[in-house]
Amino acid sequence: MDIPYTVKERPDTGVFNGKLGIWLFLASEVMLFGALFSSYILIRVGSTVWPPVGTPALNVPLATFNTAVLITSSVTVILSWTALMHNNFKKYRIYMGMTFICGLIFLTAKSFEYAAKIHHGFVPSSNIFLSIYYTMTFLHVLHVIGGLIVMAYLWGPGSKLWKSDPEHYINRVECTGLYWHFVDLVWIFLFPTLYLL
Repeated sequence: MDIPYTVKERPDTGVFNGKLGIWLFLASEVMLFGALFSSYILIRVGSTVWPPVGTPALNVPLATFNTAVLITSSVTVILSWTALMHNNFKKYRIYMGMTFICGLIFLTAKSFEYAAKIHHGFVPSSNIFLSIYYTMTFLHVLHVIGGLIVMAYLWGPGSKLWKSDPEHYINRVECTGLYWHFVDLVWIFLFPTLYLL
């Protein structure tokens, strides 16, 4: 059975179902992170001393490195989709693999940052800043993990769709790319908000 509008654009929206679905999902994610950023701003504005006394300095060099890694991954995910548009599956797998590796590098660096804080006893219950820091960054980490799972599937067993329905496969990669750009954009807001300001 063929599901309509998985490949062709819907006449009422001008986009295929997957793209409409991902945009609606991302709108809900914007509301989720928007609420967290708003809460952070309200707490910070209402505090006389920020961050609270005894809060450790965040690792700005490591966070800067992670920002560069995620920006690089945004480029490689675009290149992977472009390779499919040019019917070059081999190049697609290289670029999607690079995107996946960038995501793993980000997670590895973040785990070192978490481990160093926890080792020194700086946990979410230590103070309000660390509570917000862990909540916002760990939620972002969960989104990175979700993106990596989808990329691994599309790179591996899901790639069978390329042979049977290449246009549908390209649509799936495009939706994954849109999600990954959102993940990167959230980090681009988290980085200055938590680490620099």
